[in-house]
Order: sequence, then C-alpha cells, then structure tokens
Amino acid sequence: MDERPAAAHRAARRRRAEALARRQDGVVSRLQLYATGVTRAEVRANIRAGRWQRWGSQSVLVFTGDPHRAARHWAAVFEAGPRAFLDGASALEAAGLTKFAVDRIRVSVPRGARVRRGRGLDIRQTRRWHPDDLSPGGGVPRARPAVAAVRAGLWARSDAQAALVMTMAVQQGIAEVGAVGREMLRVKRDKRRRLLQALVLDLLAGVRSLGELDVARQCRRRGLPEPSRQVVRRGPRGTIYLDVRWEEWGVVLEVDGIHHSWAQNLVDDALRHNSVALGGDVVLRLPLLGLRIAADDFFSQVEQALTAAGWPGRHTDRAS
Repeated sequence: MDERPAAAHRAARRRRAEALARRQDGVVSRLQLYATGVTRAEVRANIRAGRWQRWGSQSVLVFTGDPHRAARHWAAVFEAGPRAFLDGASALEAAGLTKFAVDRIRVSVPRGARVRRGRGLDIRQTRRWHPDDLSPGGGVPRARPAVAAVRAGLWARSDAQAALVMTMAVQQGIAEVGAVGREMLRVKRDKRRRLLQALVLDLLAGVRSLGELDVARQCRRRGLPEPSRQVVRRGPRGTIYLDVRWEEWGVVLEVDGIHHSWAQNLVDDALRHNSVALGGDVVLRLPLLGLRIAADDFFSQVEQALTAAGWPGRHTDRAS
C-alpha cells in the first residue's frame, strides 16, 4: 500500500495546526487540533518527534524550548476551559503593561466551572465573571483594560501593590482613567474599595485640592498646626504656588499627585523645589499614594521638621 497520500494528508493537517498556532503565539489547544483533523495519534507522534511539546493537559506548543510569556498566557486560558480569560494584572500584562511583576497567571472562570491546576497558574471561579468584561480586540482572551485594572487593584497582595498597578496601567496608557472610574462604580463591597475610589479621584486630576484638604484633616487629627494652602511666592522663573506651608516655621509640604511623576513635570517640579529650599524653607514631599497607604510615616516627618524649626509641640487639648 502506498503510504505517500496518507503522509501528505498528515503533513497538511500538521501545517494547518501550526498555522493556527502561529496566530496564538505558538500554542494550540487539543480541541483546536482535533477540529483541524489532527488525530490523537498524530499529536503523540509529533511530540515524540520533538516537533511539538505538551504543556499541561489541554495545550500543545508547536515549538521547542521554554515558552515565552505570551505563549504561557494562551496555555493558561486553554488549561482553564472554553469560557476562561486572563484577568487582573495578567490581563494588563497581555495588553502591554511593563515593569510590574506578575507572578502567577490569573485566569477567571464563571461560577460552577471546573477549576484545573496548572504550573504557575491561578485559575479561579469568580462572581465578577461576565462575558461583557472581555476585551473586544484580538489576541489572547482577556479582560478589558479598565476591568483588569480595577480587579488587579482589588486582588493585589497589599494596598501599596494595588495603588501601584492601577497607577501604572493609567500612566502607561493601557487603561483610560475615565473607564477605570466607571468600573470602580460597579464595585459595591470590598475591603479596598474606598482606597481605590480615592486613587481614581487622584488619577482623574482632582489632585491638588483633594490632597490639600486631606493634609489639613490629617494635621487636625494629629494635633499638628494647620498650614496655609496655596501659598504664593516669587521665584526666579515667576510665580510659585506652594501646596501647603507652615508660615511661622518655614516648612513646606508639596503634595505630589499622579501627574507629578510624568516626565514633562519633573524638571519644573525640581526647579520649584530647589528655589524654595534656597530661600530657606524646609521642603518635604508627600506623594498622594503615600497619603493613602503610609500617612503615619509621612506626618511623623512633618512633625520632626516643625519641631526642628521651633514648633513647641502638641497642645494638650489636641483635636480628636
């Protein structure tokens, strides 16, 4: 019997499978393979021949060597099932987020779905799963950027990590801040909800007034003298507006919103800081993220600066 037609058919099926895999960063699910006509025996033969490699129970890589991150994303979704998608920080990473460490790949599946185990995977049923949350673009199935940013914040290991990932998603242009704000409105209960709502307001650029009001409240709560706000000074390059200043003691606190870390603001901020410091004031900086997650540490520094400048200390009738 002539084996050439059968071999040609097998080769054609393999080419179809590999063409599909190339559109998926080199990964194809077993169900997809079988749909192209590739048989289970042919899958095993290609793996034995070293052309392909098995990854988990549902995925096949059509290349050799360690899979890159994008390939792992596809494999994670295939491992989790037909309605699975990347979620949280993993979805942001797939959308292009950089310089944020994502350990385990987070995949969401609906309630009642089977949850499989896999290497480096965090596959979870979630009440927040909804098909409308998927990104409409191509590529690996993943949550829309705004949805992913909010969930990354809710699921982060710490408040600091939550603030960082949401801020980075906006700063890197992965998620639009207005869309993030709308997604936050969907969150009705969570221990981190108020923190993230405040962060979204910061990102929406209600930054200066909100930060200054928070500083005033924090001072009253700690028994510190309340500073003047939006103090006007003259500098070598024109008018300087100081966020808050304790006039009697020459201590300035600059409240740095999210926009202060953007490249176009760094030079102006540094020149303003230096000009005020050269005029004799002590200049402290308070990032709004610090106000949200490390207020005690920063206001301890404010108290040290005031005390060093001659403030007599807290009054016994300190406000509660």
